[in-house]
Amino acid sequence: MARNSTQWFKALSCAAVVFTAGCSSMKRPATADVAVSKEAVANAADSGGAEYAPVEMSSAREKLARANQAMAEKHYKLAEDLAAQAQADAKLAQGKAKSAKAQKEADALQEDIHVLRVELDRANQ
Repeated sequence: MARNSTQWFKALSCAAVVFTAGCSSMKRPATADVAVSKEAVANAADSGGAEYAPVEMSSAREKLARANQAMAEKHYKLAEDLAAQAQADAKLAQGKAKSAKAQKEADALQEDIHVLRVELDRANQ
């Protein structure tokens, strides 16, 4: 009988640990996640995201604002999810901005090469 009680107590203890761990992950504030997303949005804006990827920047800012609101309302899981989405949108905006800038620079180089060829052809005639 004591053996059954011990096994029952162990099983109940394990269940309590699992339940507590599961609940605690849902109750912790997503402060770090929101802070990382805020930094990602700021970096994307500094990279020209608003100019070259306005839709993605708008989406990132909106999701970041919603994540902050969810944090204030203690909906930590929602805040964590929105922060992750905001970070993804911000990184996409930053990538698009970098790509657009690189394309602009490549186009300028191509134009310079064209001008040099025209001048070279004129000098050889």
